[in-house]
Amino acid sequence: MTEHTSKRFGEDLETVRSKLLRMGGIVESIIVDAVDSVSTGNLETISRVLDREKEINALEIELDSIIAEVMATQQPAAVDLRLLVSVLKMVTDMERSGDEAEKVAKMARRLHENNSRFEPLVEMRHIGNLVVNMLHKLLDAFARNDAILAAEVVRADKQVDKEWKAVLRSISSYMIEDPRLVSEGIDLMFIARALERIGDHTKNMAERVIYLVQGEDVRHAGAKYAEKVARGEHEEPATPAE
Repeated sequence: MTEHTSKRFGEDLETVRSKLLRMGGIVESIIVDAVDSVSTGNLETISRVLDREKEINALEIELDSIIAEVMATQQPAAVDLRLLVSVLKMVTDMERSGDEAEKVAKMARRLHENNSRFEPLVEMRHIGNLVVNMLHKLLDAFARNDAILAAEVVRADKQVDKEWKAVLRSISSYMIEDPRLVSEGIDLMFIARALERIGDHTKNMAERVIYLVQGEDVRHAGAKYAEKVARGEHEEPATPAE
């Protein structure tokens, strides 16, 4: 590889990293807005989510194109190839997280347009805050190549799953107390489910960061194994449930 080609390759890799971080920043901001819109029904906030989701789609296409070109023309070595493969996978999860945030905003708009009488659930904002914190940590872990922090994100998804179940129980009780609010309750369940899915996508991306840093695939092996690999303690996973 000539010096000119090497410089261009380095610039391309940095572009890939910076664009993914930019994409993640947009996703984080629209999740915050989407969760806020559940409580407020603010149409300006909802519109901002829908508009910015289009930016995420555009970045997905752009990153896919850049990565495909780099892989085809530069023949990256092992470490750089891990970066490109990891980002390619993370882009998909990032875009799908944006889709889920869009669903939350649209559902919030419908609830408020129908003058629903529901009281926004505290648990809903709590699960929203959890997934926002997960994504923020994930972006930090990626920016710093920090496998330990990424493993914390993998572990945090378990708490999101617990909160998701708690929200379902609260909404079920809410509908039993007033059957007239079943329709609104179902919409709230879909909102909670979308937030839980964002947690899943963020966990997937965190596992990719661990792979990027340590070179070992920790998918489907559980949080405990991901934490060991992140610390450099490589061994066979015990069970996928832990």
